[in-house]
Amino acid sequence: QRGITMKVAFPTRENKEIESRVYGHFGSAHYFVVVDTEENSTEIIENPDRDHLHGHCQPMKALNGRRVDAVVVGGIGGGALRKLLMEGVKAYRAAEGSVRDNLELLISGKLPEFTPDQTCAGHGIGDSCPH
Repeated sequence: QRGITMKVAFPTRENKEIESRVYGHFGSAHYFVVVDTEENSTEIIENPDRDHLHGHCQPMKALNGRRVDAVVVGGIGGGALRKLLMEGVKAYRAAEGSVRDNLELLISGKLPEFTPDQTCAGHGIGDSCPH
């Protein structure tokens, strides 16, 4: 039986490939580590959209136009989640740890999908995120 084959983007603040820790916020990540489980390859993408205003994230621009099947992240805004879902991209809630750790959890079916009520409302004083 073949395993799950997909391209998965993991937002990170550092460029340590699959040893990078998964970052808590999709839109302001410095990098995305894109793992292709079919090709067993890794690509690093710098986020050209990371300085956007909260609520104005453009996920496909952040991914530099790369097509992915899923993202795994600690937190994501509602607008970014909606835009990803409209593009057919699933979003999964990351666990603490590295890209490698979270990839193993994703493949084994242990990461939950984000729902709209779990998104970030903002990052100012008094704003709360559920992650």
